[in-house]
Amino acid sequence: MLYKCFEIESMMNRAGSERVPFLFGLDFEMENGFFIEHPMLQNKILFEVNGIGNYNYNQFLPKESEVNKESKNFFPKESEVHKQNSNIVPKEYEVNKQNKYIIPKESGVIYQGNNYNFEIFPEDYSQYKIRFDVVMDGLTRGNSYLTNLTVKTPIHTTISLKDIFVGSLSPYKLYLPNKFVCFSPECFVKINDGKISTYPMKGTINADIKDAEQIILNDEKEKAEHNTIVDLLRNDLSRVAKNVVVKKFKYIDNIKSNRGNILQVSSEIEGALGDTYLDDIGTIIFKLLPAGSVSGAPKSATLDIIRKAEQQARGYYTGIAGYFDGTSVNSFVLIRFIEQANGKLYFRSGGGITAMSNAEKEYREMLQKVYLPF
Repeated sequence: MLYKCFEIESMMNRAGSERVPFLFGLDFEMENGFFIEHPMLQNKILFEVNGIGNYNYNQFLPKESEVNKESKNFFPKESEVHKQNSNIVPKEYEVNKQNKYIIPKESGVIYQGNNYNFEIFPEDYSQYKIRFDVVMDGLTRGNSYLTNLTVKTPIHTTISLKDIFVGSLSPYKLYLPNKFVCFSPECFVKINDGKISTYPMKGTINADIKDAEQIILNDEKEKAEHNTIVDLLRNDLSRVAKNVVVKKFKYIDNIKSNRGNILQVSSEIEGALGDTYLDDIGTIIFKLLPAGSVSGAPKSATLDIIRKAEQQARGYYTGIAGYFDGTSVNSFVLIRFIEQANGKLYFRSGGGITAMSNAEKEYREMLQKVYLPF
């Protein structure tokens, strides 16, 4: 089930040529992953891809006797937030007068749904600014023109990772017991009927802001970031496909969460594959890695900047996973990701940084993406 990534490519090619359904996952560093043939017949690693998955809600919903009394009926009808902590990053910032940096008002901010708690302990802005400056140095030197910077945020919640998987309102879901749960909104690539498609998401804003859609579509920094990633992924698809075109440019996705809705800007890119593409599924996928939307451009130099700024491996976070049903592939980027390590939980989030980025705004966006998808 668990393999080195270089082994998985050949397994995917073989299964594709034999039309054998499989589930796969690859970490960001391209070191480790998993591969499961006939994944519908097992229930250790749980997944759902656009409504198709290997679990049954009635089977995996916790029995009443197994539910912690404090988190019973955790599926929220409407998320509620402690009034005194209405936003993780306050509208009126508290500024340290000596060091001139933004700090959250609370060290831990508690969000409440229908009898569940979700508490986050964000990294200080001062630490984030150090990482941001490393990225900005690489950008100003010309080593990168888009770098995805991510952060590991400690969290505490009264519901389990499996509960989160079952309750998630997301098109792509994955649960590895004792390792992580992912409720991703972002497709990596789809392969179907001789065509390959990708749907980059870049540009995020709180949906409750007045005129939010027009603000995000007209923001110059967000425009530059989205244009860059569309160009990068168009070039990536050209490595494996012909007649690559941008079919749809800059449309809005509305994503629901326990902290309110957010809007994200997406595009659609498509290309044509050769006649034997099912025999080369693994090779096609591997040629596109790492995912451009969660690394940057150009990839090689940008990855060096990411390692220096983040100071730790990402593991499965921002890697990819996907399902082959025997005729088509639907894969996704492992973002919106809660990791379990040493008995603690961490929410991984981040965003794209360009030369026009503002550290305070990027810090707020990073924290805005720390949510439960209910």
